[in-house]
Parts: sequence; structure tokens; C-alpha cells
Amino acid sequence: MKMELNEFLISAEEFGQRTGPHDAIVLSSRVRLARNIVGIPFPGRADRESKQRVLETVQPAVESLPEMKSHFSGAMADLKAVEKQILMERHLISREHAAKGAGSGIVLNRDETLCVMVNEEDHLRIQSIRPGLQLKQVWQRIDKFDSELEAKIGYAFSDKLGYLTACPTNLGTGIRVSAMLHLPGLVLNEQVNQIIQAVNKLGHTVRGFYGEGTEALGHIFQVSNQMTLGETEAEIVERINKVVLQIVEHEATARRTLLEKKPNELFNHVGRALGVTAHAHIISSKEAMNLLSLLRLGISMNLMPGLERSSLDELFLLIQPAHLQQTCGEKLASEQRDLVRAGLLRKRMKGVKGVKPPPEPSDA
Repeated sequence: MKMELNEFLISAEEFGQRTGPHDAIVLSSRVRLARNIVGIPFPGRADRESKQRVLETVQPAVESLPEMKSHFSGAMADLKAVEKQILMERHLISREHAAKGAGSGIVLNRDETLCVMVNEEDHLRIQSIRPGLQLKQVWQRIDKFDSELEAKIGYAFSDKLGYLTACPTNLGTGIRVSAMLHLPGLVLNEQVNQIIQAVNKLGHTVRGFYGEGTEALGHIFQVSNQMTLGETEAEIVERINKVVLQIVEHEATARRTLLEKKPNELFNHVGRALGVTAHAHIISSKEAMNLLSLLRLGISMNLMPGLERSSLDELFLLIQPAHLQQTCGEKLASEQRDLVRAGLLRKRMKGVKGVKPPPEPSDA
């Protein structure tokens, strides 16, 4: 009997407990590869029959690989709207793929670290995700997986141009290397725009929480390479890794600066965030994410005794619209979600002690 998606996915609690290097700032590392099957039009130009043929070719090939020994495999047309949104909220599929229907599909491994989107913009979008700063480890894993899959499926490849892709910006290696960063220190110090401009000048790009064209909710930003042609995969991974390490250093410095030079402002932000989450009766997902971000900042700076970061990372997921509806077991209107979200936060923040008081100014 085929397993339902909600039975397969790891729990929000397990999701929140994941750890990795520099995870106070780097939430996750991701490497995505764009691939196409030789001789078949790209999804944007393919008819329904061609898309179905790709799906029927790709899914069994992916499922047969050792890394997918335990997996969920499904057609997008068979998934409910809320299930698609849950996958998107976990960053397992793109917004574009969530909108797909007949001929598109997904294969996902047990711990949600490997995912293959079938017939998104390309025939295959293969991605691997790990917590913290693990770009090199993620690349090694997905490179092995891709080689195993290439042995089963003929990729569209040019000796001159490399892997052929639907979008010219993916041409060549077809690789997109990215890290999701929590940068409240730089935002509160009004330095984040300088960092974004510097990253852009290096030929990389900075996006919001859900990728291109989205807002940086919860002070969360995605940094990734912009071009994929003219460099090897290893060189691209190394360059992004260096950029991320530099941003981590800037964010750590910004947090220390807040504590040393603007302690009252810092305590005010964190204290107000606790007050609102502990007592609000109506709260939107946008406001909740921004408040949880400030509480996460407080935890990383040892200002919130008794509150674990894993609990907040779990809440970042649970307060999302589709996850809230999954928890309630029913479809909720926007106004209902705001009420349920506030109730969840009040319950979780009950009994949490306030921030430590700021140090008294010295008379010296």
C-alpha cells in the first residue's frame, strides 16, 4: 500500500532538532542540479505525452538508487494543494513546482536530504540539503547521486556548452549552490544592504525566504551563485563557501556590537518579541516569523534561559500556513490561521522567563 506524504515526512520536532556547523547563523546548505533527458523537449515546450514519458522514465530510475532505498514518490497531480504547500514550506520543492500538475512529480528520501523534482523548469531538478554550513559535503553527496543517475538516463549534454538547460543561466554545470542564513544582527545594525551589494558585486545573488522574488521573512536570506558556466562545480562550491563564511563572520560581529554598544535596543527587541508571542491572540505568519527570529537571536546570545533553539526552529515550520492546517486536520481561512497560530505560540511561550536585564551603566 502506498504511503501518504504526511505519514512519510519527518516530524516538525525532528526537523527543528537538526544541527550542523555554524547553525546559529547558517540554517541550511543546498546544492541543486538542473538536468534534461536527451532528445525530449524541455518541459516548457513539451506536450503532455512527452512530460508523462519523462516522468515514467525518471521516477523508476531515481527510486532504484541506493540513496532512495526508503522514499516517497508521487505525481504532482495526485498531491493535494496543502501537501504541495507543505513541501514548499520545507524547501523541498519550488513555488513553480507546487503549481505543476499532470506530467510532473517528486521523489524524496526518508530524511528529506535528497529530493528530485521531475518536470519543473527542467526535466530533473536534483537537490540535496543539510543543516548548517555543509556545502562541500552536500556537493560530494549529490555529485555521486547524479553520476549514478546519469548512468541510467541519457542527459542532454554539449561538449562545448556542458549540460543543456531550459534557462541559459543554468547552462554549463547546471549547479546552484546556496545557503540559507539567519541575519538579524546585520538587519538591526542596518548593515545587511551593504552585505547584499557586496555579494552581488562578486557575481552571486541574495534572495528571500522562498527564493527568487520573495521577501526575507524572519531576517532569513538565501545566498547562491548566479552563473553556472565557465567554472567547475568544485570551484563554484568553494567560492560560495568562502562568501558564506565571510557573512557568518560579519553577522557574528554585528551581534557582538548590538550587545556591547546597543544593549537596551537589543533587549527591547527580544523582550517585545517574547511579550507579543506569549500574549497575542491574532498573529500573521509574517509577524510571527519576524518575532521568532528575534527570539532565536536572543537564544544565540544567551539572553533566553530555558528556551531551546530547536524549539524555535520547530515553530518556524509549524506556524507556516500548510503546517498549521495539517496540525488542525482541516482547511483554515487566513483569519482562522492567525488565531490558531497565536494560540500555538502562547502555549509554547507559557512559562518562558524574560530576557536578562541589561547591565547597569558604570559610573567610571
